[in-house]
Amino acid sequence: MDVEECLKEWEDLSADYKRLETVNKEYVTKLEEVGELQAACMKEITHQKYRMSIIANALKRFEKKGITKDERLAKLEKEIMKRKAMLHEINSTLPKQNSLYLRIILGNVNVSILNKNDKFKYKDEYEKFKLILSAIAFVIAVANLYIDFRPLQLILIFLLVWYYCTLTIRESILKVNGSRIKGWWRLHHFISTIVSGILLIWPQNEPWEEFRHTFMWFIAYISVVQFMQFRYQSGVLYRLKALGARHNMDITIEGFHSWMWRGLSYLLPFLFGGYVFQLYIAYTLYNISYHRDATWQVPALSMSFLSLGIGNTLTTLIVIPQKLNEQEQKWRQNKLEPKSE
Repeated sequence: MDVEECLKEWEDLSADYKRLETVNKEYVTKLEEVGELQAACMKEITHQKYRMSIIANALKRFEKKGITKDERLAKLEKEIMKRKAMLHEINSTLPKQNSLYLRIILGNVNVSILNKNDKFKYKDEYEKFKLILSAIAFVIAVANLYIDFRPLQLILIFLLVWYYCTLTIRESILKVNGSRIKGWWRLHHFISTIVSGILLIWPQNEPWEEFRHTFMWFIAYISVVQFMQFRYQSGVLYRLKALGARHNMDITIEGFHSWMWRGLSYLLPFLFGGYVFQLYIAYTLYNISYHRDATWQVPALSMSFLSLGIGNTLTTLIVIPQKLNEQEQKWRQNKLEPKSE
């Protein structure tokens, strides 16, 4: 390339740069417009909710005064319910305020993901993260069953601390972006973080040596069950999403959830096996707590594993009958509906 060609190339590049400047100015303008529109939407949503609360309170006063509910009032109540659902859908497209936990960890950084494809990518990365860490934990746990090497034990426990800490942050971000993971399953991971932290500072003594093999077997078992859950739940979510029957931010969890049903019979025994294992660990640690060298970590871990085992078992036992009842109601409804000719 000679001097003339270099100068010509630079002129062409300068023209391209002018186009870049134009596009960037338009991009910045659109960003400002988006911010203004988001603020306007939030203001209107607040206005709608305020006015609806006034109407709803008026309807309650009518009911207390004994005013007979006619067709107009019944229709109005239905319209209010519909409007609330519509506002919820609109609100899901707008940035949301971080939870207290995220504000403590990340500050006021906005973690809302507004693009659907980006939401899918983040959720998929979350699922892959769980799968990869479960596989690594399985390998290290099995190695610890055959190798009595304290640094290797600490590597596994530190991995669990980091895993559960990261999991709670990722799940909080998913929650902000519409994931419907609920109550106990999130609390389960916070308790697991505490358990891992206590294990990390448990001194290497005779009580630890008595418990070590049981714990490594537990980690290996849970890792296998989590892999089974990942395969099963991913398949169920894929089928339900293909049918348009599920929310796009549903995630896999360490237990039974309301949307997990078809083909679950083979998985439930393994889930309950893990819960029984947690209760067995609690009982084992309770017995070890009477050892003369036992430190405070032993009873603390015993109570923690007892809480996890009972919480997981009760939550699953509560959800299954609810799902059975829903299935029965749907079956009866379909049976009563007239068949089309």
